Amino acid sequence: MSIQSLRFSLKALIPALALVTASPAMAQFAKPEDAVKYRQSAFVLMGAHMGRLAAVVKGETPYNRDEVVRNAAVIGTLSSLPWQAFGPGTEGGKAEPAIWKESAKFKTAADRMQAAVAELNTAAQSGNPENLKRALGATSQTCKACHDDFRKK
Repeated sequence: MSIQSLRFSLKALIPALALVTASPAMAQFAKPEDAVKYRQSAFVLMGAHMGRLAAVVKGETPYNRDEVVRNAAVIGTLSSLPWQAFGPGTEGGKAEPAIWKESAKFKTAADRMQAAVAELNTAAQSGNPENLKRALGATSQTCKACHDDFRKK
């Protein structure tokens, strides 16, 4: 197979893969309550793994680099999931109406959180507990800021 035909094949395959992988996500939100459950589940899992890292930072759990890296990676994956479940008509749960009224501000908050989570992953991989502590604090602040503005008390 020539390089040109391989490039052509990849160019044709990528949009097809995007469509196939997007279809289940769209289908799972056939009802607004499905979207609410999906995003709440992602946030609960993210919080659980943040808690595991917090226990390490506080000295409640021994530092284990492999576990730290694993938990940070899970948070990284989860941090990209809930946003697709905030589409029009998915109001409900603990989400404030401001999410839909101030969508640009909400997107900025989500982007900040994802950037902080990327830094958290870098810090986890560094093997330096002080780096982890700083990055976890910064990530937690982005979560708190979003909760303050967009989550019902």
